[in-house]
Order: sequence, then C-alpha cells, then structure tokens
Amino acid sequence: MSQQFIIHLGREVFFVALLVAAPMLLAGLIVGVVISIIQTATSIQEQTLTFIPKILAVVVALILCLPWMINTLLDFTINLISNIPSYIQ
Repeated sequence: MSQQFIIHLGREVFFVALLVAAPMLLAGLIVGVVISIIQTATSIQEQTLTFIPKILAVVVALILCLPWMINTLLDFTINLISNIPSYIQ
C-alpha cells in the first residue's frame, strides 16, 4: 500500500461520511434558519425554541433518507471488502 492509496482511501471515507450526513445536516440548517428568521421578525428571543423543530426535521430527514444512506454505506463497504486482495498486493 502506498501513501497515495491511503490518502485516496481516507478521502473517499470522508466523502462518503459527508454524503451520508448531508441530508440531516441540511434539514437542521434549513429549519434553524427559518426559525431564526421567525424569531427575529416576532422579537421572540427564546433560546430553546429551535431545538424541537430541528430535532423533528432531522428525524424526518433520517426516516426519508435511511434507505439511500444504507445503500450508500453498503456499496462502499462491499467495494472496500471485495478489493482487499488488490490492496494487499
């Protein structure tokens, strides 16, 4: 295994992790921004107001994207395990 291979594999791992986490992060970000705009427009300065909608948005995004996330992780894992003999050489 060369250093380039290790760097490429690490980059691929981080890319898949970011790709899998993106739907939940984006859902939380969008809901957080919308709630912040509503709080600013109504002058409500309650810090805990954003937690419940964010949690619900992340759970909904997780439920909707879970099959795709599992398939993405399975494809990556199967590819990684099936190429072990070529990695050793």
